[in-house]
Amino acid sequence: QVQLVESGGGLVQPGGSLRLSCAATGSAFSISFVGWYRQAPGKQRELVATMTRGGTTNYSDSVKGRFTISRDNAGNTVYLQMNDLKPEDTAVYYCNPKVSTRTYWGQGTQVTVSS
Repeated sequence: QVQLVESGGGLVQPGGSLRLSCAATGSAFSISFVGWYRQAPGKQRELVATMTRGGTTNYSDSVKGRFTISRDNAGNTVYLQMNDLKPEDTAVYYCNPKVSTRTYWGQGTQVTVSS
């Protein structure tokens, strides 16, 4: 049974940085494809970044140039480095990795950007 643990959210001032982590345990398989999503109050969940097994990344226009998705060498933990944060980045962030043949959702971590 795959367990996901997200961490790294918090309160940060505009222009600041945070790094989110999403660790997958309980499987002999590493993370293949992964997406990071966010959902702000009253809004739909949106996809902000993806990474394939081969390392190809994609970003939404709203975060391009500021966010970076990556993973550790073992392929069991993925990260979302968020720089130059803006108030409109405030949301609950979710990782959505694929492990073996299934996809999973993290529990979400709150990111609040405010002065």
